[in-house]
Amino acid sequence: MRILIIITFIFSFDVLADVIIVPPSDNAQERIQEALILANPGDEVHLTSGTYSIEDGLSLDIDNIILSGEGHENTILDFTNQMTGAQGLLVTSNEVMLKDFAIINTKGDAIKAIGSDGIYFINLRTEWTGGPKSSNGAYGLYPVQSKDVLIDGCIAIGASDAGIYVGQSENIIVRNSRAEFNVAGIEIENSYYADVYNNIAQHNTGGILVFDLPDLPQQGGHHVRVFNNQILDNDTDNFAPEGNIVGEVPRGTGIIIMANSDVEIFDNDISGNGTMNIAIVSYSYEEAINATDYYPHPRGIQVHDNRLSNSGFNPDMDKEIAAIVKGLAKQTMPDIFWDGVLPLSQMIFGQPNEDRLVLMDNVDSSFMAIKPIQYMLSIPNPVTRDSIDFRGNIKPLDAVTIDLPSRYND
Repeated sequence: MRILIIITFIFSFDVLADVIIVPPSDNAQERIQEALILANPGDEVHLTSGTYSIEDGLSLDIDNIILSGEGHENTILDFTNQMTGAQGLLVTSNEVMLKDFAIINTKGDAIKAIGSDGIYFINLRTEWTGGPKSSNGAYGLYPVQSKDVLIDGCIAIGASDAGIYVGQSENIIVRNSRAEFNVAGIEIENSYYADVYNNIAQHNTGGILVFDLPDLPQQGGHHVRVFNNQILDNDTDNFAPEGNIVGEVPRGTGIIIMANSDVEIFDNDISGNGTMNIAIVSYSYEEAINATDYYPHPRGIQVHDNRLSNSGFNPDMDKEIAAIVKGLAKQTMPDIFWDGVLPLSQMIFGQPNEDRLVLMDNVDSSFMAIKPIQYMLSIPNPVTRDSIDFRGNIKPLDAVTIDLPSRYND
């Protein structure tokens, strides 16, 4: 049987593109890697139905390539016996589409793209089939330092950090996807201009995280919209490896916004999260305090027109933030929590208008914010439960658009 089958199609009057077909075989890793090396820009490497047993990591560094399968239930790259490689598939090239296959049980990250200008994840599945364990790979879909990132119709299950993670990137869309049984379902970190919508984040530790951290090449995350998602029943105990920042996320958190600017959260269904539905917090750790080029506080956060219910019924008291909030909230945990931490002058005199937290029309929601100065001075009842002071005019952020190359629209 021939392992590699090459079929030539004419995509335009003067450009020839090959479809390189690689069926399952005893040496699937070598054959797939050979195809990814020999492909020319414009080619498609197609994996047929079946399970491919892969023992080494795969890599792609050629621009303008499609790597496709026949559906994430039919074309499965199984890394259970992986011996080498830091991830299942590493992409370091531009204008790459990955679609219609699954990668399971990698030793490290499932699919990582780094430095890609145009990376498109379509109808993929990444999964660790043994359930939530700290030995699972950190990330399912993991584009970093990239531009024009599209994640559409994907499934991510069992990652010990984040199922769908986009970091230090720009111009991002995550849509129509499902993340479950991860520590973080979907995470946007240190990134600019991201739209996260029409997704389901359920049975994770935390549903959707919008973070900005110090000591990374790109800082100052901003302009992130999270809308029309279902963020439900995030009830998995935190199984992140020791020392991982997401190890501090309480079980049962819907959305966490940390140290980001210009974030709009709207039109989401957020329910069944045992600690709280939405948390807005500063990054209050030593490296943030010592950093001179990092702003550790959220600003320009707008939370409006969400449907919130059934939270706070089982707060994760093993995590510091949940224990503090529970201690201050007494009997009733808030749907929406803000830690109130700001630069000292703003805690005394207030935030600039453009930086203020705005809460509007969140159905049936309760609220709590800490008054940090009173809290630090041990003044009784250092919280406010009244959201009326946070009402204001919503200033909608612009939508993110990604123009796919014409061959990817077929």
